[in-house]
Amino acid sequence: MDEQNKNLFLATALSFVVILVWFVLFPPPEEPPVDPNAPVIAEGDVPTNNDLAAAPTAAPGSAPAQTAESADTVESPRVSLNTDRLEGSISLIGGRIDDLRLKDYRVTNDDDSDIVQMLDPAGSENPYYALYGWAPGAGLTLDDVPGANTQWQVETGDTLTQSSPIILRWDSPAGLTFRRTIAIDQDYMFSINQSVENNADAAVSLAPYGILARKGEPTDLKNFFVLHEGVVAMADGTLSEIDYGDMPDFNIVPSEGARAEVTQVTENGWIGFTDHYWMATLIPEPGTAYKQVAKYDDRRDIYQTETVLTTIQVAPGESQNANTQLFAGAKEWETIREYENGGVQGFLDSIDWGWFFFLTKPIFEVLHWLNAAIGNMGWAIIGLTLGIKALLFPLAYKSYVSMAKMKELQPEMEKIKERTGDDREKLQKEMMALYKKEKVNPAAGCLPILLQIPIFFSLYKVIFVTLELRHAAFFGPFQDLSAPDPTSLFNLFGVFPWASPEPGSIMALVFIGILPLLLGISMWLQQKLNPAPTDPTQAMIFAWMPWVFMFMLGSFASGLVVYWIANNTITFTQQYLIMRSQGFKPDILGNIKGSFKKATKPEEK
Repeated sequence: MDEQNKNLFLATALSFVVILVWFVLFPPPEEPPVDPNAPVIAEGDVPTNNDLAAAPTAAPGSAPAQTAESADTVESPRVSLNTDRLEGSISLIGGRIDDLRLKDYRVTNDDDSDIVQMLDPAGSENPYYALYGWAPGAGLTLDDVPGANTQWQVETGDTLTQSSPIILRWDSPAGLTFRRTIAIDQDYMFSINQSVENNADAAVSLAPYGILARKGEPTDLKNFFVLHEGVVAMADGTLSEIDYGDMPDFNIVPSEGARAEVTQVTENGWIGFTDHYWMATLIPEPGTAYKQVAKYDDRRDIYQTETVLTTIQVAPGESQNANTQLFAGAKEWETIREYENGGVQGFLDSIDWGWFFFLTKPIFEVLHWLNAAIGNMGWAIIGLTLGIKALLFPLAYKSYVSMAKMKELQPEMEKIKERTGDDREKLQKEMMALYKKEKVNPAAGCLPILLQIPIFFSLYKVIFVTLELRHAAFFGPFQDLSAPDPTSLFNLFGVFPWASPEPGSIMALVFIGILPLLLGISMWLQQKLNPAPTDPTQAMIFAWMPWVFMFMLGSFASGLVVYWIANNTITFTQQYLIMRSQGFKPDILGNIKGSFKKATKPEEK
């Protein structure tokens, strides 16, 4: 095998080795076993704005919120919520949006699987909810403003739908009337209007706020290096991402009464929690100045984000209001793009595009468009591969032409090696002179491969991170391209009636599926375009390489394996045709026979 083909396969190997090193250094953790005897979170140990690390205050120097008994809202009076895409309810204790399910998504790919639970009330095993209220300023106490345990009354509406908002009302003992109007659109955006009417004799000051709180880390936390899970925030055009695991390392901020990071936003921003496929985000009205807080209470293991708007003055007989939004739902690219176009600055960046965002964003957009046009994500991935190969074809053509010329120079190169013997310096000098004379660039074959490495990483990121690949079907048994190949040699790809090994087990690594097998074969055939290296060590390495990668990639997302099979097939075809056009006819069958002869040669002895 000539130097160009060695470079080709070594560069390919390098791209996989880099990924595998990442997997070794940052392996996804095993799911912790669930203790059936673990207690349910008891009353008094759930997050509310009364027992969170510190509730917002209206102004520096005003009294902080005091810890109070938490309200278990699982059985609280509720208002139903029902839209085309969401179902759940709103607790009248605190007016919390704390019970939300996504109608379009199931936990697993089974038809009888439960739909995804997005938010959970206090008193459940995994409390996670949104809470709105007013922080007291001059002239007010905590009892004068609505808090986490305030009993709201329904003034208008009995069910929140996309066409019928609800209005909640609470009359303060200080002579203030608070109203909260909650509306929702056809997707996942809530609109929250908080108003206060001063019926007293003196002016008051207070600040509207919003809180997202959750007890503990998500139970389905992936904790994988390629995916961000935790706080995601935009502040005046600057995106910040904080992993759940980094929040306990916050410095203690005395004014917040907990470990926190505080950002003053002057015009536009949002903050919330993002998980693998779902997100909840507090979004103040564009053009509004506010305080943005990410907070962790290590006493209660509570994660919290806040938006605290500027303090407003309400004179006797006057009313004031504040408008904010809450996104709570699936991270659908089209939906989030619509919200960004509607005024939520930088909202598409809430999707974790990674370091190669300049590649992942256009790659996903093309993949999304192809999927919409074709109607099948698997074929869309193959179409994307064709597009990438077409884009890189000019470079690939030069590379393969250079490889063909190098092949023509092979006899002369062998003569130089014989003539120079062990003199490496003389060998290098004469080789460079030969390359210069024949106008051949020995490094030209590596460029297309080097360009494919970031593309490979970017596509892996897209397949692993984006919601659109979740449960995306190809054909037959391949009903989730974000998951590993479900077929297995163990039952001969479904011929035998027993089940495949559990994903992640040793058996699953050994008894691979049909897609990794096709990947290994496609890599092996690509090698056979050229004779094996004359050096025995190199020949052995290249002989084993396709099969090693075949097993290593068996646990990768099947969509990524589909891409690599398509890429190998197209590369094989391109290289074969270009080599023929340059007057060189690859002896594929002869090279295959030669590899089997070498494999059986020791036995013949």
